[in-house]
Amino acid sequence: MIDAIRTRRHAVAEAPPPGATGGSVPIDFQRLERLRRLTRLMDTRWRIPFTRIPIGLDGIASVVPVAGDTVTAFVSAYIIMEAARFDLPKTLVARMVFNVLLDWAGGSVPVLGTVFDIAFKANRMNLNLLHEHLEQRLAAAAKR
Repeated sequence: MIDAIRTRRHAVAEAPPPGATGGSVPIDFQRLERLRRLTRLMDTRWRIPFTRIPIGLDGIASVVPVAGDTVTAFVSAYIIMEAARFDLPKTLVARMVFNVLLDWAGGSVPVLGTVFDIAFKANRMNLNLLHEHLEQRLAAAAKR
């Protein structure tokens, strides 16, 4: 699964050759790359020693119940705001907000919340939703 995520990331993160999209679907690839880097930092930047379990600042901050999750929820809200600048449908933005709220609520539970935060990667899910939407938009534009 990780290889599929990496492949998708490279396919979307690389700027298309000049004239490839015809200018009909403007995508800010620099913003997309910033979101990818921030998402990686928040969810999967490091590995738990002697395991293959990825962890980011979201999982580390959840050691401090409620406060740590609240701080990381603000970072996640920033990611959603930046993603929304790609003219996403309101239903998709609502789904992203739901992911962050679920991450915040589940991560706020002492002890079990830390395990939940390590397993539930809301920012990664939201970035994947953004990638899927942009891929569909590009495919629709290519058919025209």
